[in-house]
Formats: sequence, structure tokens, C-alpha cells
Amino acid sequence: MAHVELSLSEVFASPAETPTEQESDNFAQWSGTVSRAAEPCLLIDADTTVVAISSSGCDLLCLGAPEDVVGRPLLEGGLRLVDFTASPSELTEQETDKIPPLLALLSGRLARGLLRVQGPGSDAGTTVDAISTPVLTGTAVAGSLTFFCVL
Repeated sequence: MAHVELSLSEVFASPAETPTEQESDNFAQWSGTVSRAAEPCLLIDADTTVVAISSSGCDLLCLGAPEDVVGRPLLEGGLRLVDFTASPSELTEQETDKIPPLLALLSGRLARGLLRVQGPGSDAGTTVDAISTPVLTGTAVAGSLTFFCVL
């Protein structure tokens, strides 16, 4: 089972008005890292479009291959989230707005929660723990990075 520890530290703003090279390239660096990661993870942009997803993330979320998902909106790329009832039914739009990747994006803060992912032909679904953090470009939230773990 994957174990992720997050540490927060204070970020000091650059005195220059223009973003530093690291700030302007932060999103691109995470995109490359997520694409090559062995761990199940996902990177979405501010418009909720999937920018990068690991192969193990695609497997865990029943999404096929990464190239089938990248460039598509997260909730329109085949991700099927269901509730935790005995007879699972798809989440409503109001409920999907509260999933960790979207919550981190909208709030600009860390978000964690359980998701129930249903694959094709799967009746009960798989319970997944999701931990999301906003990804910044300068001081603006440019997207969110999420790590997943099966429970």
C-alpha cells in the first residue's frame, strides 16, 4: 500500500514582479512527474481538464489508458463515482463538486476524502482514499494534484 506524507512550509514570495523560472514551470514539472509515476496520481488544471495521470491511476480509476484520458474533463473522461449505499448509484453534480481533486482546486487548500469508483461490469465498486493539494503558478491556483490509495 502506498504511503504519502505531506509537509507544509511557508512559501516566500519573490521580490521581483515577474514570476521566477520555477514558478512559471511548476505545473509543467508536476505534469511530467505524474505521467511517469508508479503511484496512482492525477493532475488536473483549473478547468478540471486532465493534464496528466499515471498508468496505475488509470487502472485504479477504471479509465483505460492515460492517452485516452489526458485532455478530457475529469468527470467526462469515463470516471464513474458512486455513493456508498448497498445499491450504488452515480453521484449527483452537487456531490461530485466535493470530491478531493475539485475541492482542492476550488478552495485552494488540501482536501482528503473517500471515493467509490465503479468500473465497467463492477457492481459494488472500489473504495479509494484521495488526497489532493492545489498546484500553484505564482500565487494563483493552476490545478490540483491528487494521490490515490485503495482501501
